[in-house]
Amino acid sequence: MFMGEFAHNIDAKGRLIVPAKFRNELGSAMIVTRGLDGCLSLYTKEAWDKIYAQLLALPTTKKEVRMYVRTLTSKASEVELDNQGRILIPSILIKEAAIVKECVIVGVADKVEIWSKERWEAYSDSADDEFESIAESITDFII
Repeated sequence: MFMGEFAHNIDAKGRLIVPAKFRNELGSAMIVTRGLDGCLSLYTKEAWDKIYAQLLALPTTKKEVRMYVRTLTSKASEVELDNQGRILIPSILIKEAAIVKECVIVGVADKVEIWSKERWEAYSDSADDEFESIAESITDFII
């Protein structure tokens, strides 16, 4: 289970330090791909395998399915931790997430998200403003 929020910088080569708190659970190799809401998603290989199996089960006769699967998998890349606890994020994903230098790494239950600092602050402010009304609207789905 991933949780917490950590501020880090990405270097000019695209290397990002993975918070020590997440390293053991993520393992030495993981999958990074485009996430929702303008972030990147980082999955363990086991979690990615489950997602991949679900993607294969979707009906490819639907245009939206083909678009989603193509976008998600074409942007996906296997990354490995180096000796300093960093991963090398592909430049296309850095551009997708609008990460310049400062970023925020967020634990989100079954995955880790990587956000540009600016996008995270805007998203977080909006989510904070709506937190209680969202909680009321999803009450049927949780405890």
